[in-house]
Amino acid sequence: MTVYIRDVRVICTAPEGINLTAVRIDTSEPGLYGLGCATFAYRHLVVKCLVEEYLRPLLIGRPVENIEDLWHMMHQNGYWRNGPAENNAVSGVDMALWDIKGKMADMPLYQLFGGKCREAVPVYRHVEGKDLSEICEDILRRQEQGITCVRCQCGGYGGGGFGNAPSGAPAGAPKGVYLEPRKYMRDTIALFEGIRERIGFDMALCHDVHERIHPMDAVRFAQALEPFDLFFLEDAVPLEQGEWLRLLRSHTTIPLAQGELFSNPSEWKDIITNRLIDFIRVHISQIGGITPARKLQLFSEQFGVRTAWHGPGDMSPLGHAANIHLDLAAHNFGVQEWSGTEPPNFILHDLKGPRDALLDVFPGLPELRRGYVYANDRPGLGVDLDEAEAAKYPCENTVTTWTQTRLPDGTLQRP
Repeated sequence: MTVYIRDVRVICTAPEGINLTAVRIDTSEPGLYGLGCATFAYRHLVVKCLVEEYLRPLLIGRPVENIEDLWHMMHQNGYWRNGPAENNAVSGVDMALWDIKGKMADMPLYQLFGGKCREAVPVYRHVEGKDLSEICEDILRRQEQGITCVRCQCGGYGGGGFGNAPSGAPAGAPKGVYLEPRKYMRDTIALFEGIRERIGFDMALCHDVHERIHPMDAVRFAQALEPFDLFFLEDAVPLEQGEWLRLLRSHTTIPLAQGELFSNPSEWKDIITNRLIDFIRVHISQIGGITPARKLQLFSEQFGVRTAWHGPGDMSPLGHAANIHLDLAAHNFGVQEWSGTEPPNFILHDLKGPRDALLDVFPGLPELRRGYVYANDRPGLGVDLDEAEAAKYPCENTVTTWTQTRLPDGTLQRP
């Protein structure tokens, strides 16, 4: 019996103050529905419009089984393609269709991808602080939780908070998040030196440049970080300047991770086939969902590149679950970013933490235990959405400030 798409709906919610977008597909089979992540936190209304006004009329009445055909149809239907807003809209539908397929098969998604390569997924967590002592305290706390890899930043990504231009900026320079690249590099080198002196080398360390320095500075920066044995250095060059990766690769042995902003296959094909990176870091809803992410994972495997999918706070639990299912079935898995959501029974220092509002809205999030994340083995993605709870946390359409990064002279710099 063929099952058809009966309706496509968008649910926007912000239980942690971050705009999250989910897509729900209802089918012709009573009680059978699927959920997917379409989160583009800073343009959520655009994604909502794309799904409801353009994808919904295209999809209603079509068979849910034909995920590959439906993905290509959505991808090319607007003629221009590979943009982040439309990719996230397509992702929401794509993940929901995979969720339905898993429910129809009565299997968790990793089984549909070939089954487990590992029982659980090792993750890395973020540590931050205003100084070395705070950061080292946070690292020790993560060690107590069983975490073996952390991403270390000091002062966010190197700038301060959003505010007025510093005293050295030109008169009339606008507000922003001001970054002095040379100071950022000096401070970060000193940070890693201090961490290794205090913590030692047992903990794996990562760092995210976030594209905020010139590519030639990135070469010098990577060379200076060599003694501290980084697990990887992330997004050292902008996606528009990928040609610099060849020079960077030839001047450092630090493993390189790239791809958080990728949305087009042309951005990753050459750097993977030429083995210019060690980890592919895409945000899977940004590239269009599970269907293209699975293809990218298999493509990367042929060239010895490992996965390290983006797993930030501005991703719904549906997206986090999709990451984990892909990870479990990927032979070339590297590590998974885990943004900080704890299950309701997470224990820290013998105290039981309060249930997170995010978990009230999205019950079924994969569970973190002693440095590993475990899927819950329910059919499909395994995560549900309580619409009554979601309605308690409406999204806000505000001006994004953290991306208004500026250099000391007031010039806009990539965030």
